[in-house]
Amino acid sequence: MAYESRKPAILLLEDGTVFYGRSTGLDGTAWGEICFNTGMTGYQEIFTDPSYFGQLMVTATAHIGNYGTFEEEVESDGIKIAGLICKNFSTHQSRPSADHTLYDYFKENNKVAICDVDTRALVRHIRDAGAMNAIISTEITNIEDLKAELAKVPSMEGLELSSKVSTTEKYTVGADDAPHKVAALDLGIKKNILRNLVARGCQVTVYPWNTPAQTLLDSKPDGLFLSNGPGDPAAMSGVIAEVKKLIDSDIPVFGICLGHQMVALASDLSTYKMHNGHRGINHPIKNLVTGKGEITSQNHGFAVKMEDVEKANNVELTHVHLNDGTVAGIVRTDKPVFSVQYHPEAGPGPHDARYLFDQFVENMNAAVKA
Repeated sequence: MAYESRKPAILLLEDGTVFYGRSTGLDGTAWGEICFNTGMTGYQEIFTDPSYFGQLMVTATAHIGNYGTFEEEVESDGIKIAGLICKNFSTHQSRPSADHTLYDYFKENNKVAICDVDTRALVRHIRDAGAMNAIISTEITNIEDLKAELAKVPSMEGLELSSKVSTTEKYTVGADDAPHKVAALDLGIKKNILRNLVARGCQVTVYPWNTPAQTLLDSKPDGLFLSNGPGDPAAMSGVIAEVKKLIDSDIPVFGICLGHQMVALASDLSTYKMHNGHRGINHPIKNLVTGKGEITSQNHGFAVKMEDVEKANNVELTHVHLNDGTVAGIVRTDKPVFSVQYHPEAGPGPHDARYLFDQFVENMNAAVKA
């Protein structure tokens, strides 16, 4: 499509700020909480990550779509972001193994994407003003009409979204003769988490987000896994109550991202909405147990309160974010339970934190011997 023939596109932020761009040909109107990701690669994994459900994604890197998409690298059954805002959108791909262009992939998923936006200025604005709701459109050109539509969008704070992305039926991956049986609560699970567990000798049975704890325990698992996912963790009181039961079972528990927050809330800690969250693939973490640094992939807009961790008598801080000192990992001192706020399964990387899956397996081995 010639540049001159592409429709104008508008981005309206909740604070009244307006950015202009052009259509990618993927026209329509989309809304949600706006956020940005600083990763220079891995856009396919980002767009299909269930943790991004309900969010408009701004990509900080200038070129998106260069290498197309590859079905074996998706993190879910389709695109989960509400819409895309980028600088340069490539309708061609130069990767031999790609099975779609990004344009075709978005079209199949009926998603809106706009380009030619000054994303550098936009990212700087969100960084300073904080995460907020926004709306993008190639259809509605009147700002007042856009404001009226945006006013209908609920705040991410207080919003439960796991029910929108979780499986509705349990399923199993991995060999029947696998050394370890894991029961996973799907709050918005990524496929690469399952790949990492299966690669370490686990057969994983994945359960819907609202499955009672006793159902998981009745399967007699060697370990329990709590997945990542979207929304406000504090809005999930029912899940928190069930996670308390899972922790009390004394079966090893591992939580990632939203699963980490579930562990914290079930341990009587609290969470809060961050100013603009952590989203990227180069976030520095310090492992307080080993003293080593890790470069990590992160995607979260809520965090566990540090002061609650410091006051708790049965929780210890294991990992801290070096940019802002926020909680990045905890362990229960009275139970075989640990969790991290970031993504050790990150695809395409970094892989610094993959050892956490090994730690989970070690905890299961120790429990069997006990």
